Amino acid sequence: MTVSHLFHLNEAHTRLTEWGKRIIANKRNFPVLQGMSFYRLILYPNGIREPHWHANADELGYCLTGKVLISLYETGNVKKKFIVNQGEAFLISSGTLHSIENMSEEASDLILQFSHEEPEDFALSSTFGMFTDAVLGNTWGVASDYFKPLLRSTEEVLITLRKGNHLVPRSAFYPSPNRFNLDQTPPLITRDGGSAKLARQSVWPALKNQAIYSLELKGTGMREPHWHPETAELGFVRKGKGRMSILSPKGCVDTYEMNEGDIYFIPKAYPHHIENLTEETLHLLIFFDQPMPGDIGLTGSVKSFSNEVLDSTLSAPPNFFTDLPTYYEDLFIVDKVNPLDRLL
Repeated sequence: MTVSHLFHLNEAHTRLTEWGKRIIANKRNFPVLQGMSFYRLILYPNGIREPHWHANADELGYCLTGKVLISLYETGNVKKKFIVNQGEAFLISSGTLHSIENMSEEASDLILQFSHEEPEDFALSSTFGMFTDAVLGNTWGVASDYFKPLLRSTEEVLITLRKGNHLVPRSAFYPSPNRFNLDQTPPLITRDGGSAKLARQSVWPALKNQAIYSLELKGTGMREPHWHPETAELGFVRKGKGRMSILSPKGCVDTYEMNEGDIYFIPKAYPHHIENLTEETLHLLIFFDQPMPGDIGLTGSVKSFSNEVLDSTLSAPPNFFTDLPTYYEDLFIVDKVNPLDRLL
C-alpha cells in the first residue's frame, strides 16, 4: 500500500559533499506537503553551510546532536552570532543572510523546517559567480583583476571546509531572540502516558509563522484522536516506533507505522492520532505552520453535544453516551488500557 502522508528520509534526494550532506523533503518528492518542507543537514567536523538565504521561507531548526555557530546579517545592517547546542531550536527569517558552522569535534546533525513547500535558496558563492570581474570591481572600487583568482560558478558551494580557527565572540553564548532551549523547557502538558514541551509564540516571541513541539509518549502512551483547525503538522520521529491514522475528506483512512528518522505530514484540520508501539519512549519533534497552534481532541469535544444528538448521530444504544466518562477539556495524552490493534 502506498502511504501518502509518511516519508522515509533515507529515500530522499541527498546532496553529499566531502564536508557534510543535506537531505531534502519538499513537494517534489513528498507531494502531500502544503506550506511546509523539511531538510536534514549534517555537518562534519569543521564543515560550514555557506552563507545563504531563503527567498520565500522562514527557517525553524533544531539541533539533534553536536553544536553549531549561526551567523546572521539582517536588514538594517544588523549582525548576530549565536551558539546552538543539542536540544535547542533556532529561527532564521526569510531573506536573512546566514551561515552555519559545526563547532563540535563530531558531526552536527540538524533538522530544518521551512514555511514553504518548495523553499528558494540563494547562496553567496553563486551570487559572486553571476557577476563579472568588472561589476565586482566597481562594487568595491578596485580593479577587475582583483577578482580573477576566485573560482566562481552560479552553482552553490553548499557545504565547505573552514579555513583557520573558530572565531566565536563572547556574545554568541548570551541569550538570543533567535534561539530557544526546547529540551530544557518544562513540559506544559504532563500525563501518565507522556509529556509535551511547546515552543510557540507565547514563550518564544520571535516566532511569526511556525512553532515546534517536543512530544514524548511512554510505552502505554497515546496522543488522543484530534485535529488542528488552522494549522498543518509536520513531524519527525527522533526516537522509537509509533503508529498514526489519518482520515481524508473522502473517507480514506491512512494508517501506518513510523520509525526513527521518518517524517509525516498532516494537512490542516485532518483528524489523526499517534500511539507508541513499543515499551521504549516514542519521541517526536512536531512542526506547525502557525505560531500558536490550536487543537481539538475527542475527549473534550464529543460530550460538549447533548446525548440526544450523539445517540442520533452514531445510532448508540441506550445510555451509551450517558455512561461514557465526561471530560471538560481535552486530555491531550492518554494511557492505553487495551491491547494493540492489528495493523491491516
